[in-house]
Amino acid sequence: MTLLYGGIFTTVALAVLLGAQQIQQIIVGQKVQDSPFVGNPGTAPLQDPAVLAKAQADLERTLINSQRVVTVVTLVLITVLAFAVCFWLTGRLLRPVHRITTTARRLSLSTLHERIALTGPRDELKELADTFDAMLDRLEQAVDSQRRFVANASHELRTPLAIQRTAIEVGLADPTPEKVARIRAELLRNTLRSERLIEGLLVLAQGERGLDAHLPVDLEAVVEQVIEDHLPLAVRHGVALDVRTKPVVVSGDEVLLGRLAANLVHNAIRHNHPGGHVTVELSSDAVLAVRNSGPRVPPERVAELFQPFRRLNADRTGSADGAGLGLSIVAALVHAHGGAVRAQAQPEGGLAVTVTLPVAPAA
Repeated sequence: MTLLYGGIFTTVALAVLLGAQQIQQIIVGQKVQDSPFVGNPGTAPLQDPAVLAKAQADLERTLINSQRVVTVVTLVLITVLAFAVCFWLTGRLLRPVHRITTTARRLSLSTLHERIALTGPRDELKELADTFDAMLDRLEQAVDSQRRFVANASHELRTPLAIQRTAIEVGLADPTPEKVARIRAELLRNTLRSERLIEGLLVLAQGERGLDAHLPVDLEAVVEQVIEDHLPLAVRHGVALDVRTKPVVVSGDEVLLGRLAANLVHNAIRHNHPGGHVTVELSSDAVLAVRNSGPRVPPERVAELFQPFRRLNADRTGSADGAGLGLSIVAALVHAHGGAVRAQAQPEGGLAVTVTLPVAPAA
C-alpha cells in the first residue's frame, strides 16, 4: 500500500507539474512577444533608457505574478487530484475490511460455520482475513466442545439420579431386610459415583482456570505417596508396579500435582489386565512417565482421550468406575502448571503418558 500510494501521488504530481510548466512557458512567451525589448513588426524599438527600465520592471513583475498563479493552481490541482484518487483507491483497497466487518456483525452461535474466505494476493488484508477465519475455527471448536461437555455432563449426572430414583420406587415398594440392604448398597455406590464426578468437574474447572500461587513442591514425595495409596488397587487388579524416581522440586500446587499423578497411576492400573504391569518413572528434570500394559489403543484415537467424557468405546458409558475425566484433568492440571503432556499408544498394548513440568528455580 505504501508503494501504491507513493507511486500514484508521484505520478499525479509529475503530470500536473509538467502541465503547469507548459502553461507557464506559453505565458512567458506571450509576455516576451509583447515586451518593448522585442518590439512589434513595423515599429521601431524604444530607445529611451527610462522607458526601457520601466518596461523591464513591468515584465519581471508580470512574470513573477504569473508564476505565483501557476504555482497556486498547480498545488490546488495536485491536492484535489491526490485526494480524489486516494479516496477512490482506498475504497477499493478497504473493500475486504468491509467484508470482514460485515461477517463479524453477522456472526452468532448459529453462524459460526461462516468464513470470510478472502481471495487475492498475500497482503496485509489477506493475512487479516485468514487470521480471522482461523480464530473462527478455534471458536467453533470451543463451542462444539462446550456443548458436548454440557451434554455429557448432564447425562453422567442424570444416570445415577435415575438409578437411585428407580431403586427407591421399585426396591422399597415391598421392602424386606435383604432388599433394603441391596438397595442401600446400590444407593451408596451411585452416590459415591456422583461425588467422584462432581469432584472431577471441580478439579477440571480449577485446572482450566489456573493456579492462584506457585510454591516449591517435592514431586518425588508426591509421586511416592500416590504409589503407596494405589498399592491396594494394584493388588486387587493383579497389576505389578515398577517405580523409579529421582529427587526433583517443581513449582506449583501440591494438592493438584498429587491429583495429576493419582489420575495417571489410577488409569494405568484400571485400564490394564490381570498380570499386567505399570511403570512409573520420575527424572531429575521433572519428567514423569507412566506406562502400562493393557488393551491395544488405536494410535489415531489417543488424542481423544484428553477430551472430557471421552472413552475408547463411547462418549458416555455410564461406567461406575469413572466418568472419562481422568486424562482431561491431567491435561488441564499440566497446562495450569505451565508444562506439557503427550500420550503414545504402545505396540504391545497399553498407553505411555509423559508429563513435563517446569523445575522450580534454586533458592
